[in-house]
Amino acid sequence: MAIERRLEKGTERNPERSQGHRESEAFDRLLTDSRRKHRLVLLSLALAFLSVLFLAPVLGPIQIRLNRLFATNIPFVENVDAQIFFVARLPRVLLAAVTGAALAASGLIFQAVLKNPLATPYTLGVASGASLGAVLSIRSGLVVVIFGLSSLTLSAFVGALFAVGLIYLLTQRRGELSTSVLLLAGVALNFMFSSLILLVHYLSNFTQSYQMLRWMMGGLDVIEYPLIASAAVLVALGLAATSRFTKELNLISTGDELAMSRGVEVVRVKRIGYLTASLLTAAVVALTGPIGFVGLVVPHALRLIIGPDNRLLLPASALAGAIALIVCDTIARTVIAPTEIPVGVITSLLGSPCFIWLLLRQRRRLSFL
Repeated sequence: MAIERRLEKGTERNPERSQGHRESEAFDRLLTDSRRKHRLVLLSLALAFLSVLFLAPVLGPIQIRLNRLFATNIPFVENVDAQIFFVARLPRVLLAAVTGAALAASGLIFQAVLKNPLATPYTLGVASGASLGAVLSIRSGLVVVIFGLSSLTLSAFVGALFAVGLIYLLTQRRGELSTSVLLLAGVALNFMFSSLILLVHYLSNFTQSYQMLRWMMGGLDVIEYPLIASAAVLVALGLAATSRFTKELNLISTGDELAMSRGVEVVRVKRIGYLTASLLTAAVVALTGPIGFVGLVVPHALRLIIGPDNRLLLPASALAGAIALIVCDTIARTVIAPTEIPVGVITSLLGSPCFIWLLLRQRRRLSFL
C-alpha cells in the first residue's frame, strides 16, 4: 500500500509525465492495431489467392475427374484429365497470377511516383511500344525461336524497352526526373506509337491484321512452364526491390519538398520506381499482350479500402491483382465455352463499371465529411 501511495503521489506531482506516458501507450496501441490489421489483410488475400489458384484449373467446359490427375497406373499420354489440367489450364492460371501481380504492383508504383491515382502501367507508353514491336514482327512474317522465346515475344519486349529508354532520356533534365514531363512524354509517345500501329495495320493483309488485333486484345494462351517461371522470377525480384522503398514512396506522395526534408533521395527513388515498374510491365506484356484496368482498378480499390500506406499496398496489390486476373481468365474461357473471349476484353468490361462505382463511392464519402 505504501508503494502504491508513493507512486500515486509521484503521478500527482508530475502530471506532464503521466500525460506523456498515456500518449505513448495510446501510440503503441495504435501501432499494434495497425500491424494486426496489416497481417489480417495480407492473410485474407493470401488465403483467397490460394483458393482461386487451386480452384480455377478445375473449372472449365470439360469436367475433370480429380482422382485421375495423379494416377500412376495411367500413362500421361492417355490421361485426358491430367493433360487438360497440367497442359491447358494450369499454365494459364499461373501466367494470370504472375501477370496480375505485375500489373497491379506496377500501377501502384506509377501512381506513387507520378502522384496520380489514375496512372496505369500503360500510361508511359510501355504497352504501346510492346504492341508496335509485336505488329512489326507479325508484319515481317519472320518466325524464329531464341532461348525458347518466339520472335513475337522478343519483338514485343524490345519494343517495350525502347519505349522505356526513350521516355527516360526525354525526361532527363539537369539530372532531375520531372514527373510532369514524364507523364506528358508518355502520353505523346502513346499517340505516336498508336499511329504507327495503325499504319502497319493498313499495310498488312487480312490474316496479319487479325493476328495483330488478337494480340492487342490480350490473352493468356498456353505457353511453356519455363517461360512462366522466368517471368515469375523477374516479377518477384521487382517486387522485392520496390519493397525496400515503400516508406520513401509514402513520403514522396506527400510532396517532393517534404520528402527531401526527411532525407529521401527523391530523384533516385523515382528513377528506381519508374524503371522497376516499366520492366515489370514489359516482362508480362511481351507474353500476354496489353491487359487493361488491372493496374488501375486494383491499387485504387485497395487504397480506398485499406488506406494509402504503400508498405501494405504493395503486397496487397500483387495478391489482389493475381486474384482478379485469375478470376477474369476463368470467366473468359468458360462463359461462352467452348469459345474463349480474350481476357483483355473481360478485364475492360468488368473494370470500367467497377472503377466508376469506386469513384462514385469515394465522392459520396467525401460529401459526408
